[in-house]
Amino acid sequence: MTFYQAKIKMPRARIGVLIGKGGAVRRRLESLTGARLSVDSRTGEVTIRFDSPPGDPLMPSKLVSVIRAISRGFSPEKAFNLLDDEYVLEVIDLRNYVGDRKNALIRIRGRLIGERGRARAYIEGRTGTSISVYGHTVSIIGRHYGVIPAKEAVIALLKGARHSTAYRIMEKKLAEMREIENLERRLASKETGE
Repeated sequence: MTFYQAKIKMPRARIGVLIGKGGAVRRRLESLTGARLSVDSRTGEVTIRFDSPPGDPLMPSKLVSVIRAISRGFSPEKAFNLLDDEYVLEVIDLRNYVGDRKNALIRIRGRLIGERGRARAYIEGRTGTSISVYGHTVSIIGRHYGVIPAKEAVIALLKGARHSTAYRIMEKKLAEMREIENLERRLASKETGE
């Protein structure tokens, strides 16, 4: 009997990354999650199956996020962070901002990455996130409080803002998120009586 089953389609070019050398990545993922993965390298279809309820009720959705992250260009090491409750994946479709013209997609990807990767590296460094620009998407992995400011910067750039303006927007959102995080910590410590 199968407790949970889902199918995910991923680019065939990323199947090898999901499987890993000698199947190492797939085996590690199965061992960490308790799931069984079947990969069809011809179609790019990945089937996830849990034969019994996992210890973590969110594990099926976490595993889907890990596979989506690998399919969007992240290394398995970065994608595995999504098995932690604090990490989230945000995927933004560039076509929603520039259409599906090849030249427009190339131009906007270059803008997001920046000269010698500086724009992406700056956003990642300030927000503690990892960003992958792959195909027609830009994806962000990180803790919730970092992903939101990183997303703000990315969207500002997608809408045509200068890099300096996008960074200012990000810094403002970072300050807001720190305030919220500090407030939540204070409230949590009051509840526990510390």
